[in-house]
Amino acid sequence: MHAFALSRFLFWFVIFFLIALASRPWIEDLFIRYQAEPREIMARGELAADEQTTIAIFESVSPSVVYITTSGRVMDLLSRNLLEVPRGTGSGFMWDRHGHVVTNYHVVADVQAAYVRLSNQRVYEAALVGVSPEHDIAVLRIDSGAGGPPPVAIGSSHDLKVGQKVLAIGNPFGLDYSLTGGVISALDRTIPSDEGRKIEHLIQTDAAINPGNSGGPLIDSAGRVIGMNTAIFSPSGNFAGIGFAVPVDTINRVVPRLIAYGRYVRPTLGIVTDRDLSRSLLERVGVAGVLVLRVQDGSPAARAGLRAAVIGSDGELAAADIIVGVDGREVDSVERLVELLDAYRVGDKVILRVYRDGQPIEVDVVLG
Repeated sequence: MHAFALSRFLFWFVIFFLIALASRPWIEDLFIRYQAEPREIMARGELAADEQTTIAIFESVSPSVVYITTSGRVMDLLSRNLLEVPRGTGSGFMWDRHGHVVTNYHVVADVQAAYVRLSNQRVYEAALVGVSPEHDIAVLRIDSGAGGPPPVAIGSSHDLKVGQKVLAIGNPFGLDYSLTGGVISALDRTIPSDEGRKIEHLIQTDAAINPGNSGGPLIDSAGRVIGMNTAIFSPSGNFAGIGFAVPVDTINRVVPRLIAYGRYVRPTLGIVTDRDLSRSLLERVGVAGVLVLRVQDGSPAARAGLRAAVIGSDGELAAADIIVGVDGREVDSVERLVELLDAYRVGDKVILRVYRDGQPIEVDVVLG
């Protein structure tokens, strides 16, 4: 009987041992769960200096950045009623205390209505003040009153260097007030617009720019706006490391004219020329420049004494003024002359280098 009891004991011991062995993971898991508590938080210390700068810039500039939505009108084929439908979104920034908002032309092109949402979530219907498609710049105006957001701080772009740190604030894919960072990758880029025009002197950056960022500010490490995000280069249509911004020097030249005149007014010399005819005649003379075919009466060119071309009966140039430079910069085509003059304001004085009677001379002209 004693042997039977011992064997019975051993049998049940083995059974309980196997059950305990099989239950060990479950028991350990139960014990771990019972002991689970929040971890002790380690103090991080002060933020790095560049992080503090980035945060301060975002908190300072973001209230002046706006979210723009646009709509168009379509006709319901059944009811023949006009319906307002969403067209797209973009970004912009406050230009002054009068409610002017600067954004890209392509954000508001061919739309019937635009709405501006501020950082306090108030929404205003915007009026279109003026556009300059060749610069991809547009100006809107909202009636935000005296308590509206402050205008952005304006910097300069003529002294930018490749490698400078930049920040971009905008509303990519409708995700409002997003911040991205990068550096200036290149300067003086030229890209085609959606309408086939060339947009020149752009800043290239690797700061992430996506659809919806258009019109938002590109900011330097001092918190100043140095450009306006305008386009990306990407096979997929999304960010691929190459973005472009209109330089602030261009914006600061164009926007006041849009506010004043509703359109971009270029400074002019008051001459008439022709690209193809100019090239054809100048090839015979062996001079590269812009041939002055006619001088308009009372124009800046007339007051400066520029002379119109005289073409003989044999089709050869008998006399001509040929513009070959502006303020020390070479002019070899009509397009180059227009590009150089575009950097000036009405009323600025420039020094033209003119080829006359086989000799180069300099002529002072006040642009009209």
